[in-house]
Amino acid sequence: MLVAKQIYKSYDQLKVLKGVSMEVQEGEIISLVGASGAGKSTLLHIIGTLDKADSGALQIKNTKIDSLKGSELAAFRNKNIGFVFQFHHLLPEFTALENVCLPAYIGGRSKAEAEHDGLALLTLLGLKDRAHHKPSELSGGEQQRTAVARALINKPALVIADEPSGNLDSANARELHQLFFRLRDQFKQTFIIATHNEELAAMADRRIAMRDGQITEA
Repeated sequence: MLVAKQIYKSYDQLKVLKGVSMEVQEGEIISLVGASGAGKSTLLHIIGTLDKADSGALQIKNTKIDSLKGSELAAFRNKNIGFVFQFHHLLPEFTALENVCLPAYIGGRSKAEAEHDGLALLTLLGLKDRAHHKPSELSGGEQQRTAVARALINKPALVIADEPSGNLDSANARELHQLFFRLRDQFKQTFIIATHNEELAAMADRRIAMRDGQITEA
């Protein structure tokens, strides 16, 4: 599913990633652990094609990411990669369903098709009755599940999550963690999850530890 080789990334004089290499198989759930500043978020941004490495090679689904430019890269990201962040980043003026459908609209799908799939996902995640509520009317757990539905709307092969339960209480965090595994079993998606939550890290198929911009355990 994913092969990264010798990924280096610096910001000015700060060396953040120092030759990171990793492989992830289809359907795996990977936990990415390490102290703040270890380079986890930077690595996720590069894997998610939101940022570009200074050097190294990245391949996702047999596509060499370096060969994609501009709108071609954006289209690949929209189709193949879903994102869940610590902060849900829902647009406050739109309903839960409208927020979920946005990546589908960007991908060129019709309103009817997007809303059909969006409502199906919200129903799956226990949010059918909240579909037409705005984010301010949802609890923290409901907002984050809405963000998960948004990440899944285009049926991405790879879902990247950066501290997805960092702002949730322990009950909602546990529910979100279990949800990732149910989704993997149902849709065969691959998850790479950066987390400080030891319970989630231990649940993953494989744990990758980072320190000072390098992988120390895989």
